[in-house]
Amino acid sequence: MISSGIEFFTATCLNWQNLLSEEKHKKIVLDSLNFLVSEKRVWIYAYVIMPNHVHILWRKQNEWLDKSVQQQFLKYTAQQIKFNLIANFPHQLNNYRSTQADRLYHFWERRPYVATMFNRTVCEQKIDYIHNNPVKAALCDTPEEYHYSSARFYCLNSPNPILMHYMEHI
Repeated sequence: MISSGIEFFTATCLNWQNLLSEEKHKKIVLDSLNFLVSEKRVWIYAYVIMPNHVHILWRKQNEWLDKSVQQQFLKYTAQQIKFNLIANFPHQLNNYRSTQADRLYHFWERRPYVATMFNRTVCEQKIDYIHNNPVKAALCDTPEEYHYSSARFYCLNSPNPILMHYMEHI
């Protein structure tokens, strides 16, 4: 029995900077999502990685209901992005200097957006919104052309090992 709702999660890069334009950074996000799925922490139903934010439709698996999967995702991706910037783009680190005492750098805006959905109609609206995000931003002409989203899974029935069809759980 599944006891949590599907969450629409949005994390924005600090000051809406295009931190995720870098291919390596998109791969870090995908690797983190893959880890969360393979470790049975979440089911992922849809996602898009935009240049300055990510949208994810996911649900925590029962063993992880009381744990902060969001925090794990944000912390891991921030650490890996920091390592890449130090190694390859050290001049960009100043763009992410933190004003907080607990860290040197800050890559994600605090307080990501989270909304829980319990019905199919709202879930489908969010999936359409996620998939049309790159089209609206003029990154592609159709949702399935964009490589960093789940649109191909739904539009073309293209396999994606990190995804589960939303109708499995709602």
